[in-house]
Amino acid sequence: MTATTMEGARVVVTGGAGFIGSHLCESLIAQGCSVICVDNMSTGDPENLAEVERSPRFRLVQADVTEPFTVDQPVDHVVHLASPASPLDYLRMPLETLRVGSAGTENALRVAVAHRARFVLASTSEVYGDPAQHPQLESYWGNVNPVGPRAVYDEAKRYAEALTAAYRRTLGADTAIARLFNSFGPRMRRNDGRIVPTFIDQALTGRPLTINGSGEQTRSLCYVDDTVRGLLALMCSSVPGPVNIGATQELSVREIAELIAREVGVELRTVSQCLPVDEPGRRCPDIEAARTQLGWKPEMHVAEGLRRTLEWWSTAYAGGTPSRMDTASEVV
Repeated sequence: MTATTMEGARVVVTGGAGFIGSHLCESLIAQGCSVICVDNMSTGDPENLAEVERSPRFRLVQADVTEPFTVDQPVDHVVHLASPASPLDYLRMPLETLRVGSAGTENALRVAVAHRARFVLASTSEVYGDPAQHPQLESYWGNVNPVGPRAVYDEAKRYAEALTAAYRRTLGADTAIARLFNSFGPRMRRNDGRIVPTFIDQALTGRPLTINGSGEQTRSLCYVDDTVRGLLALMCSSVPGPVNIGATQELSVREIAELIAREVGVELRTVSQCLPVDEPGRRCPDIEAARTQLGWKPEMHVAEGLRRTLEWWSTAYAGGTPSRMDTASEVV
């Protein structure tokens, strides 16, 4: 993708103050876009937007997308990222998570339809649940427990996908679905509860790394810059998706713990705890659709991505007190 591909485009990003959303806003501004970020800050952080807020082409609207909203200027793209994504967050806010996946998605779709804008839903690998297929293809319907504790996130995203597809079929809306796998990088909160920030924080503060179950369950870690490139490629295309956006290097949880301890420079010490209900055993995308339809593939090696994350961490949390994270789950 060239630096001028998105130049001049006007983009609404819901959830733009979050981890991935803030990186997307930053990339869009760098490419010459005008960006309206809509976020209620329930899991976002205004500090994530410190750089982009200096741009006259950026506007932050603090609002809850589960309530109808309008945009008073032309819009070319709407990217719907708003949702709790960390297990600690969506288990703490189950009803809010369901509402943002349902009412929030429809409100964002309505804005896109009103402006005849391209709509991109940031869905998740969680729609595959604890998959019986490996690696996961977009054609796989998943293995999700609809009444388990994780269902508030899994089913919210599955409903959001169904709603997006229905708007495309029924109203002719220009929509696309991205299924994001295991993103990590700078701006993840230290008390986020997902595997990379949890292990980094524990390693840096001299605590043992908590491993759920045997630690043989697998994840594939995609650096946030690669995730954003995938979203941009989908935005600039006419591909409806769903399209998997993620890395294909499959690592066990124990291997991730070993890698982070090595990058931090500490001896690996671990403590085991019970496997959470419905935690996936294997997670790795098939990205052939992204390769062939979008010309996208991840470029950042996991070790280099972790080094960059640690560099950011040392500045962002310098002098901070240890967090109270006791659990690690998968990165979404």
